[in-house]
Amino acid sequence: MWIPTEHEKYGVVIASFRGTVPYGLSLEIGDTVQILEKCDGWYRGFALKNPNIKGIFPSSYVHLKNACVKNKGQFEMVIPTEDSVITEMTSTLRDWGTMWKQLYVRNEGDLFHRLWHIMNEILDLRRQVLVGHLTHDRMKDVKRHITARLDWGNEQLGLDLVPRKEYAMVDPEDISITELYRLMEHRHRKKDTPMQASSHHLFVQMKSLMCSNLGEELEVIFSLFDSKENRPISERFFLRLNRNGLPKAPDKPERHCSLFVDLGSSDLRKDIYITVHIIRIGRMGAGEKKNACSVQYRRPFGCAVLSIADLLTGETKDDLVLKVYMCNTESEWYQIHENIIKKLNARYNLTGSNAGLAVSLQLLHGDIEQIRREYSSVFSHGVSITRKLGFSNIIMPGEMRNDLYITVERGEFEKGGKSVARNVEVTMFIVDSNGLPLKDFISFGSGEPPASEYHSFVLYHNNSPRWSELLKLPIPVDKFRGSHIRFEFRHCSTKEKGEKKLFGFSFVPLMQEDGRTLPDGTHELIVHKCEENTNLQDTTRYLKLPFSKVIFLGNNNQTMKATKESFWITSFLCSTKLTQNGDMLDLLKWRTHPDKITGCLSKLKEIDGSEIVKFLQDTLDTLFGILDENSQKYGSKVFDSLVHIINLLQDSKFHHFKPVMDTYIESHFAGALAYRDLIKVLKWYVDRITEAERQEHIQEVLKAQEYIFKYIVQSRRLFSLATGGQNEEEFRCCIQELLMSVRFFLSQESKGAGALSQSQAVFLSSFPAVYSELLKLFDVREVANLVQDTLGSLPTIVHVDDSLQAIKLQCIGKTVESQLYTNPDSRYILLPVVLHHLHIHLQEQKDLIMCARILSNVFCLIKKNSSEKSVLEEIDVIVASLLDILLRTILEITSRPQATSSAMRLQFQDVTGEFVACLLSLLRQMTDRHYQQLLNSFNTKEELRDFLLQIFTVFRILIRPEMFPKDWTVMRLVANNVIITTVLYLSDALRKNFLNENFDYKIWDSYFYLAVIFINQLCLQLEMFTPSKKKKVLEKYGDMRVTMGCEIFSMWQNLGEHKLHFIPALIGPFLEVTLIPQPDLRNVMIPIFHDMMDWEQRRSGNFKQVEAKLIDKLDSLMSEGKGDETYRELFNSILLKKIERETWRESGVSLIATVTRLMERLLDYRDCMKMGEVDGKKIGCTVSLLNFYKTELNKEEMYIRYIHKLYDLHLKAQNFTEAAYTLLLYDELLEWSDRPLREFLTYPMQTEWQRKEHLHLTIIQNFDRGKCWENGIILCRKIAEQYESYYDYRNLSKMRMMEASLYDKIMDQQRLEPEFFRVGFYGKKFPFFLRNKEFVCRGHDYERLEAFQQRMLNEFPHAIAMQHANQPDETIFQAEAQYLQIYAVTPIPESQEVLQREGVPDNIKSFYKVNHIWKFRYDRPFHKGTKDKENEFKSLWVERTSLYLVQSLPGISRWFEVEKREVVEMSPLENAIEVLENKNQQLKALISQCQTRQMQNINPLTMCLNGVIDAAVNGGVSRYQEAFFVKDYILSHPEDGEKIARLRELMLEQAQILEFGLAVHEKFVPQDMRPLHKKLVDQFFVMKSSFGIQEFPACIQASPVHFPNGSPRVCRNSAPASMSPDGTRVIPRRSPLSYPAVNRYSSSSLSSQASAEVSNITGQSESSDEVFNMQPSPSTSSLSSTHSASPNVTSSAPSSARASPLLSDKHKHSRENSCLSPRDRPCSAIYPTPVEPSQRTLFNHIGDGALPRSDPNLSAPEKAVNPTPSSWSLDSGKEAKNMSDGGKLISPPVPPRPTQTGGYLKHLNNHFHKISILSISTCPEFLRESFTSKTHNTSIPVTCWTVSIEGLSTVLYPISSGVQLPRTEFKLPGLVGQLQQWDLIA
Repeated sequence: MWIPTEHEKYGVVIASFRGTVPYGLSLEIGDTVQILEKCDGWYRGFALKNPNIKGIFPSSYVHLKNACVKNKGQFEMVIPTEDSVITEMTSTLRDWGTMWKQLYVRNEGDLFHRLWHIMNEILDLRRQVLVGHLTHDRMKDVKRHITARLDWGNEQLGLDLVPRKEYAMVDPEDISITELYRLMEHRHRKKDTPMQASSHHLFVQMKSLMCSNLGEELEVIFSLFDSKENRPISERFFLRLNRNGLPKAPDKPERHCSLFVDLGSSDLRKDIYITVHIIRIGRMGAGEKKNACSVQYRRPFGCAVLSIADLLTGETKDDLVLKVYMCNTESEWYQIHENIIKKLNARYNLTGSNAGLAVSLQLLHGDIEQIRREYSSVFSHGVSITRKLGFSNIIMPGEMRNDLYITVERGEFEKGGKSVARNVEVTMFIVDSNGLPLKDFISFGSGEPPASEYHSFVLYHNNSPRWSELLKLPIPVDKFRGSHIRFEFRHCSTKEKGEKKLFGFSFVPLMQEDGRTLPDGTHELIVHKCEENTNLQDTTRYLKLPFSKVIFLGNNNQTMKATKESFWITSFLCSTKLTQNGDMLDLLKWRTHPDKITGCLSKLKEIDGSEIVKFLQDTLDTLFGILDENSQKYGSKVFDSLVHIINLLQDSKFHHFKPVMDTYIESHFAGALAYRDLIKVLKWYVDRITEAERQEHIQEVLKAQEYIFKYIVQSRRLFSLATGGQNEEEFRCCIQELLMSVRFFLSQESKGAGALSQSQAVFLSSFPAVYSELLKLFDVREVANLVQDTLGSLPTIVHVDDSLQAIKLQCIGKTVESQLYTNPDSRYILLPVVLHHLHIHLQEQKDLIMCARILSNVFCLIKKNSSEKSVLEEIDVIVASLLDILLRTILEITSRPQATSSAMRLQFQDVTGEFVACLLSLLRQMTDRHYQQLLNSFNTKEELRDFLLQIFTVFRILIRPEMFPKDWTVMRLVANNVIITTVLYLSDALRKNFLNENFDYKIWDSYFYLAVIFINQLCLQLEMFTPSKKKKVLEKYGDMRVTMGCEIFSMWQNLGEHKLHFIPALIGPFLEVTLIPQPDLRNVMIPIFHDMMDWEQRRSGNFKQVEAKLIDKLDSLMSEGKGDETYRELFNSILLKKIERETWRESGVSLIATVTRLMERLLDYRDCMKMGEVDGKKIGCTVSLLNFYKTELNKEEMYIRYIHKLYDLHLKAQNFTEAAYTLLLYDELLEWSDRPLREFLTYPMQTEWQRKEHLHLTIIQNFDRGKCWENGIILCRKIAEQYESYYDYRNLSKMRMMEASLYDKIMDQQRLEPEFFRVGFYGKKFPFFLRNKEFVCRGHDYERLEAFQQRMLNEFPHAIAMQHANQPDETIFQAEAQYLQIYAVTPIPESQEVLQREGVPDNIKSFYKVNHIWKFRYDRPFHKGTKDKENEFKSLWVERTSLYLVQSLPGISRWFEVEKREVVEMSPLENAIEVLENKNQQLKALISQCQTRQMQNINPLTMCLNGVIDAAVNGGVSRYQEAFFVKDYILSHPEDGEKIARLRELMLEQAQILEFGLAVHEKFVPQDMRPLHKKLVDQFFVMKSSFGIQEFPACIQASPVHFPNGSPRVCRNSAPASMSPDGTRVIPRRSPLSYPAVNRYSSSSLSSQASAEVSNITGQSESSDEVFNMQPSPSTSSLSSTHSASPNVTSSAPSSARASPLLSDKHKHSRENSCLSPRDRPCSAIYPTPVEPSQRTLFNHIGDGALPRSDPNLSAPEKAVNPTPSSWSLDSGKEAKNMSDGGKLISPPVPPRPTQTGGYLKHLNNHFHKISILSISTCPEFLRESFTSKTHNTSIPVTCWTVSIEGLSTVLYPISSGVQLPRTEFKLPGLVGQLQQWDLIA
């Protein structure tokens, strides 16, 4: 039985569960689950990621966690009771996990890896927290690390900033908004500006000295040196190196590692240097013999220097090698480091051994404790600490130091009777009062332990040696008195014994008799001479002697011999216990000299502060002792001294001694009566303030008032304790009187910045510190009243000194921050004063930063949900006093221009943010009662109106994106929640006060505008959030957009007839709201449009305004990415439903339909524009939208905008012709007028004429680039006319030159004729502008069908290619898919005039063939009736489909929609006529070219003649004779009489043309081709006889025929004219049904397939150039054509081939089949339905005279079948097989291509299938031998080959004159290139 769980409420899934049991819940490892019920080892519940799905799962799969339950029962909420940091980590890592994977997908490898490391670190830290074994400090540390990493990751991933308090996430509902703002600000600042460390430390590690000839031990001394002040600033780090230059004690890191601590920021500058001095221990001279002397001396070796600035980059200088220098003269040693720094090269050079010092240096930042934590390994291994010289910048109480620094400076010695100077060594000892040396108190530096004596280094032969060696003597305080330092001087001999001879000594006592220590500074000591063996152990013998020259000269009554010799030292004491100051000692010993008290107190001010703080407690005891002794006499003096000491502690250097004084007051102070004197003196000073001339001393007193009050209060408490509270009333009166004096002094006004106002300022600065002291003795209300009265006495006039105003405000600020203000009772008393002063400052807009801080603090104390009476009353006071001024302030500061400097901008941002947080806090605290009171407080409607306008404006400002940083979503949501709550309250006031007769447009408009931008905020678009974030927001605030949407709707409904004021202004904003993808919001808001239509209809009888505004806004909003398909459907359905019963329903439906259609197009446009590169889809979509704006909406500006968008797309795609046509649309809208035009898009302000001129020139440039020169010429003429009319001959000249250049380009440059393709887009998945429509597309240069098909499939990757050309049925139209149907079509030029005119060059004609084309066609052959197996041409019909476009091509797009299609059927006879006409025209053209010597090579004519004659002889046209000239056909088709006659005429005409052609051929044929010519002549006679012609009729005799004008300009589209010998043209008859064959691509003819292949090489190019160059035109009807064939069917004569390969049965839609490429089309060129197998056999019997029709539908394997060779082909075995295809013999015509070297074969090579090229004239040398006939054993001259490219090998079929040779195969991939070389192939 299932029972509800009590404690098992929350768990984590530890193993995935598939949920395969009934009611099972599928769970993944790591999911969190909430458990509702349990039963026998099973739980029922849900996963928190999807709470709607509930189910059961095994209890063993879940690890339970502690959780607390809120709202027990049906809607219970479970909150885990784990550490909030753990909860945050878990949810954050879950969110990161998803985003992390996305980083990988987006290829952001760097961030991906960094985030991975951070996530692992967080998981590791999480483990440590969960285990729970951490100490409190360590736990804090771990949490700090976790939050830092979480913040870093969130920032990198663009997630929100998390407000935290002590590492835990803060719920914004639990704290005031001002506090939330501060937390956010703090975290934001922390993120932006890393804290600058004030303390720095230098880590030094000595590695080795690299030197070629060491052999002696060394001492290395590091120190820091200030080159600016020429003094060392640190102690020394001293270490010893062995003979190899390595540290002597490598196992003790503290001996070779040191940390120079406590460097201030001022010490990190480039004139601070690390200096290294190296001393060697050994012989006097470095080069002396080893056994010369056994005594060791310290001798200079070298010095190295490095600026600390080199370390500021922050990198560790691990292996730094410093160069070691030596001075040129030893006497300079003391300043060698300075010389190196100053680069005085003459004084030093590199050491002879070229030594280098290897060190490791690193600069560390932060206080020493932080460094210990972060670099624990350094400290754990051991490191010596090297301090700064003297005290650090801040002296800490409790710091115990007693260090005496002695610098052994220099000496002046006599020669001592020697001829050379001495080698002097100084030895130093410390001797105590008993005459015994003190052991181990001389420190050479931090690396070595202290020693008992010191030996200086020795300078060779120098009587004035300078050492400058610094030593530290850490002598204990108790040893100081009576001790002295003795210096002994010895001469070091360099002789063999190497003895050191004593010749003098000096000494100096450490303490004087009066207890003062040796003063700091340089001391010149007397050198007392002595004998070598003098015993100095008995100190009494010399201590009575003078030690210093100063003292000696002062007492010069004694005379001594040794005055010439001197020794200098510098001493410096750093002690917290000893003093060098006599006045200090006198004061502390005041009881011994009572007469000196006054003098001592006076001198106290002159004593150095560090001396006073060292003896702080003793000094204070002294002062209060004197006061007790005689308060009358010394009261004032003691008070002044106390003030001096208190103010001394304000100094930052001694700031840390304040706690010492606090401790003294609490624990050691004993002056129970002192309070009376202190109050008395203080009051005396306050009373004198207003009269005193000089206020400096009084100000000092006021500055110290905090501690004076501390002493007063403590003294009174001690008195009360001692007397049981006597004189309480008297004490209160004293205090009251004192404060009355203060109030009087504060209330005085001083003009300008007088001394009085300065004193007032000083008092106010320190007054708030007194509150806490008064609270110790008085009740909180009493203190509050005292403070209120005091602050209330301040003068409030505005012209007072500004600085005083600021201080006043600071005092208020400190009051609010004080302990006094936190108590609700006192707060209520103080609040009015605080608000009063704030109000004044805010009104003046002064000290805004301070005001903001005070206000923030005020609100921080008012907890959010406090409903206590006191809080409500406080809110009342604040609302009444500050709400209005707060709104004005925010408006003022946000409307100011932004500051330029970043610091100012930051400050400005801060203050704005703080005021906003204060306003939000106040509004959040306000209840119904507060709002009612506020609204009732306005006396007039005007006031209320102004207030509402103001608050709405402020809310609009708060909603601005720049109000808060972009990752402050938490803050934004809180702000929005407050705004919506307030708006709900205020909308009621709007309804009550500003409707009907009181209607106010401005305030309602402001309201709606606010509501709209509120809903549109980015931070409320929950759809963009992660699921977890969305869930949190919805749980806490719900969807605020819907709430506001409902409020808009409700307010709109209340407007009544006033709605008309907002139509059409609000249409755009409301439309923007409805575009938000929130279904509830849309359902609420869309009906408002119906309402608007209704009211507009009532007003003006239509809703044109509504329509216009809707359309305008839709475009801009949807292009921004708003709206979707669902919205379109919803808009349509909701509004259609709403208007069902309206009288204006029809016009309403029309508007909705228009808007819906526009949405469809805009959505398509937006989707297309998301694609990367420009494609047809983008262009088509833009064209569709542009036309919609023009034709349906008549929106000129939008139309022009889209013209330019389309223009940019064309330019990007390099469609220059289309770009020109597009810009022409805008050009057509302009006139040649001087009307001024505004600035628009990229156009400047200019006249209409100027803009039109600019457009013309741009268009001409694009037509030029698109090689559409004819169009450019027209525009050149137009603009030239304008220039001429303005007499602008300069530009006219340029324009005429440009026009001329275009004419040149037409004649000189080559143009490619593009192919055209018909594309059908079927299925519902296509964009609206393409769906179920057919288009004709202009292909790119060199683009064939396969390439075009592939391009279309790439543009529509989900489309399925249809493999037939039949019109699709309804199921395809309605399918939820995309179907593409593509095939090539032939352009039909509109005007035939140019094309038919003779003498027009082909360069010109080629333009008219493919430009301005409206009509296209394609043919589909089919059989009608019974098919004759013997001659299938009897029943072969052609279905001709003509397509008419909406616009001609080329135009503004590369494709246009088909507007109309017409289908006609051509009978077999009409087809035969068309075929013959085309072939006759081709023959005429070739003969003409040959005749006029336009051909350099006769081959094309040879092949054409060969193809026609050979095919005819072997049965070509005889098939037509058999089919149409027989009696049966003539009787059964009496209506075809004329056509039969026409066919007969054409056959005779062809015979005549052939005869004339042979005559021309004979004239030009080269010698080696003569046999072929002879064969052709023989065959021609056979052909004539088959026609039954013996001689031609008189009118067409075979006499030398000449063509008019010297060349036969035959237009393909004209009916072929018969030719008479005299050149006259015989116009043949034409049946009404026969349409002129416009077949510029067809190369089918009466010839056999061979002739078709001849045309492969010759093409039917009209251009003589093409023939000269033997350019292989792609126009071919052969089956082997690889390019897209136009499906123009010009059926051929029957073939005699008997065999035909069968078609494949499998033809289905597939992408693999690609679209219908000519070589693997399943059916005929136009893809008719495959014929039945039964029909196929009919096609196998093809007569001998067949006109071969290539069928591009055969696949390569089918083509490979070798049928029976026929006799009419040059390579009949191979060619016959290409003729038939399931009975449909067709020849897809292909456009001729311009000359391009090797282009055709290259094209063939690209498609590896068999291709044939016939009749290459003479055999090149490299092939001739290979073609020797193996059968005839003789070499036969080879005249033709079939070249087949199969795969990558090249195969040649040699054909000799009349002899078929066996196939010879060469694997010669390079053959084509070699044939080209021999000019055999172009």
